[in-house]
Order: sequence, then C-alpha cells, then structure tokens
Amino acid sequence: MPEPAAGGRARAGIADVAALAGVSQGTVSNVLNHPDRVAAKTRDKVRRAMDMLDYVPNGLARSLAAGSSQALGLVVSDLGNSVFVDIARGAEQTAESTGGTLLLANSDGRLEREASYLAVFAQSRVSGILITLNDAGHYAAISRIAPSGTPVVMLNHRADPGRFCSVSVDDELGGYLATRHLIETGRRRLVFVGGPDKLAPIQQRARGFRRAVAESGVSAIEVVPPWINRADGWRIGADLAGRVIDGDADGIVASTDLLAAGIVQSLAGRGDIQIPRDVAIIGYDNNQAAWDSPLPISTVMQPGHEMGSVGAAMVADEVEESGEHVHRCAVLSPKVLVRDSSMKIA
Repeated sequence: MPEPAAGGRARAGIADVAALAGVSQGTVSNVLNHPDRVAAKTRDKVRRAMDMLDYVPNGLARSLAAGSSQALGLVVSDLGNSVFVDIARGAEQTAESTGGTLLLANSDGRLEREASYLAVFAQSRVSGILITLNDAGHYAAISRIAPSGTPVVMLNHRADPGRFCSVSVDDELGGYLATRHLIETGRRRLVFVGGPDKLAPIQQRARGFRRAVAESGVSAIEVVPPWINRADGWRIGADLAGRVIDGDADGIVASTDLLAAGIVQSLAGRGDIQIPRDVAIIGYDNNQAAWDSPLPISTVMQPGHEMGSVGAAMVADEVEESGEHVHRCAVLSPKVLVRDSSMKIA
C-alpha cells in the first residue's frame, strides 16, 4: 500500500511500481540505478508505471544502490563570513556544469561538527567532499577519519599531496602585499593585528608583514587579540588610539576584515582621529565587513569563488581518474583592493 505523504496524499513506493508493472522490486531498482541491465521493453513498462503513480525516487536510496550520487558535499568553517559563501558559489557553479548538485554544511570551526558532516556525506555516497580548514590540528584530525572511499579535497589549507588534493591561498604573499601597500602610501609606523597561533593563515600573513617590514626598514609592532572577530578589532582599536594620536602608529594591517571593521569603528567613532589622514587601515579576505562598511575598507582579496571551483574540479578529476589519480596542491594568489580606508593622502 502506498505510504502517507505530506498533506495526507498517499505516496507511491517502489513496491507499488513493481506491482503495477508486473515486475520484481529488484527490476524497478535496476531501472532507476542500472538501466543498461534491463531490457528496453521492461524499462518502458516500469517507467509507465512510475508516471501513472507519480512515483518520486528516493535520492538517498538511489545513491546507496548505485554506489554514488552526483552530489558534492561541502563543509565550510563559517557561513557568516562571505568568503565561505564565495567558496560555496564557486563549488556549486562547477558542480552544476557537470550535472551535479552541492550539499552545504556549516561547522562553525568545530572539529566534532566537521567529523559528523564527513560521516553524513560519506554515508550519502556523495561524489566527493570539500572541507575548509584553517589550522593544523583540525587537518591532522580530519586526515585520520576521512573516508577512504570518497575523494576529499582540503580548502584553505595546504594538504600532504600524498594523501589529499588541496586548494589554498598564498597568505604570506597576501600579508606582504598589504604591508607594501601601506608603505607605498607613505606609512612608516605600522601595526599588525594578528590572532591565535593555531590559525595557520593568520601566521602566514604575519610572516608576509614581517618580510615587507624587514625590506623597507619601517618601524612595526604586532598585537595578538584573543580571536579575529569585529568585537576583538573594536577593543584593539581602543587600545591603539593613543598611539595613533601620539603619532606612533600611522598604518594598521589587520589579519581579517572583521578585525579591520572593528578597528575602523572604534577609531572613527572617537571624533579625534580621521581615517586615512591619521592612520591607514587594510584588512584581509574581501568579505562584506570590508565592502559594506560606512567607510569602505581596503583589503586583500581572497579568491574564494576560484578556490571552490578548483576544488570541485579536483573532485571530478579524482572520480574520473580513479586509481590513476595523482593528488595535487593548487596555491592561488591574492590581490590588494584599495578603498577609502588606506587612500594615499596628497
């Protein structure tokens, strides 16, 4: 008997299709998942029965029976950060171009959620899994539990090419470019606002900052907030206000746009500091916090859309090449976007 569906209407199941077509349930399953195994006349009979019953196949059941699906799984660290939305859009566009779909999960940077979503996607027989990571501890843990039968591509973290494909950004270059930009606009007393040591991209950006400072000979200090959000930036801005007023800081490189937005809000709200006249500020990521700020904030643009697209293409290559696949690491280059917060003062 057809099972109840939403709204009280009976929903046909595979047994109903088999009964109407006069075939076994296994034959119906083969029509859905392995049509080449079924004679054309029998396929037509089963499909007519499906049409008559308005039968809708269970996508998960079909992927389990067929061994895989056309869906691509993506686990992102923070959907509140528009960079990860860009990554999702890039992955989705590439998946759609090959007839696939994207399944999206948000981990909030929590390892237990990353592990849970990996298991869910593997059980759903997705074609492959993309996962964004930002520290070595999570990478090590995910490496131990990653499903062996499903392609897994690491995003935003350079992986061991002996185990996984990966797509990352040259964050050291990004930190260097941001710092060079401020130096080229005449800033000579710089501050780098970083973050926790465990965040590998932040530490790489700090290395780029130090390299540019060493090359130019300007003075510099580094500040390490407890985290990298807007509220952390606001507190750092309040702490740095005195240095800006005294002329001891005229340029700030923030390791994220959220930090930069908080710093801008804190300093601009005082009334006695003008940006960029007194201090130039540049962030990193090119997310909404930078381009939608009342004072548009200069930033280092992460190629998020490209990262997602390249990652999805890597999954497709691994599926197609199967046992002959060779893992590779793609490293993308960031670029500086200059906005009002760091314009050169004539």
